[in-house]
Amino acid sequence: MINDVTKDAEGRMAKSVEALRLELVKIRTGRAHPSLLDHIRVNYYGNEVPIKQVANVTAEDARTLAVAPWEKSMISAVEKAILQSDLGLNPNTASNVIRVPIPPLTEERRRDLIKVARAEAEQGRVAIRNIRREANNEFKEMIKEKMISEDDERRGQELVQKLTDKYVKEVDLVLEEKEKDLMAI
Repeated sequence: MINDVTKDAEGRMAKSVEALRLELVKIRTGRAHPSLLDHIRVNYYGNEVPIKQVANVTAEDARTLAVAPWEKSMISAVEKAILQSDLGLNPNTASNVIRVPIPPLTEERRRDLIKVARAEAEQGRVAIRNIRREANNEFKEMIKEKMISEDDERRGQELVQKLTDKYVKEVDLVLEEKEKDLMAI
């Protein structure tokens, strides 16, 4: 019983850390990476679809992304979607390829991105603590239904607390790594 609850909590905490990693990948570090455009949605015949479904996105070099729409008619829609995104990028169209230069980051912009990264990390910590609370509530329910003893509950809560500490520390390490990455020139 207790093992089931702790395994479930551990799996969900690990997913929270993985979700944080995926969110932090979106915060750009001045290097061109195709995943920078993953969240951009393009108007494709009246439907909003991810850019990956209408174009091929590749890193041309360290500072330039190349976006090649599969249909020539989609070039202007893709370019418009990139312009309107929250990334502040200015795409240039040359025949069938849209080139997106990634501007170098200023010191002020780097500090803003670190604030965003810290906010994402805090959301990860909150998610982990919520999982701990849910697991502890499950233990309380088990006591009410006389499925486990109070000693078992205490042991289970200690195990969940150790998991919480472990995954919060992991969130801190992921954040520290991203901060170093953002401040590197």
